[in-house]
Amino acid sequence: MSRRPLPRRKPRSLRRSAFTLLEVMLVLVIIAAIAGIAVVNIGGFQNRAYERVAKAEISNLKSALESYRLEVGSYPQQLSALHEQPSDLADPSKWLQLRTEPIKPDPWGHDYEYTANGSEFEIRSLGADGKSGTEDDITG
Repeated sequence: MSRRPLPRRKPRSLRRSAFTLLEVMLVLVIIAAIAGIAVVNIGGFQNRAYERVAKAEISNLKSALESYRLEVGSYPQQLSALHEQPSDLADPSKWLQLRTEPIKPDPWGHDYEYTANGSEFEIRSLGADGKSGTEDDITG
C-alpha cells in the first residue's frame, strides 16, 4: 500500500492575504472621524468668508449711498434707488444710476436691511440666523 504524501502546510504568514472584516470596519470608522472633523473646520471657514463678503458689500453700498446723496441731495428711501430711478424724486434729472445690477441678497440669502432718515442711514446684514438685532448681524 502506498502512502499519499500529506499536503504541506504553508506557514501562517504566507496564508494570510486578505483583510478581516474587523480591520476594514476599523479603517472606515477612522476615515469617517477624520472626515467629520474636516467638515466642521471647513464650515467655520465658510461662515468667516461669508462675513467678509457681507462687510465688503456693505462698504460698497455705503460708498454708493454717499455718491447718491452728493448727486440728489439726500439718501434714498430704498437701496433699489441705486439701480432704478425712484418715482418720488423732486428733481429726476439729478438721479444717477450707481449700480448696473440690482442689489443682491447677502451671502446667506437674506436682503440687506436699510434704514434712512434723510441725514443718516444704516445698512445691516442679518447674518446666518436671518434675524435682526442678534449678535451675528453685520452693520455698516
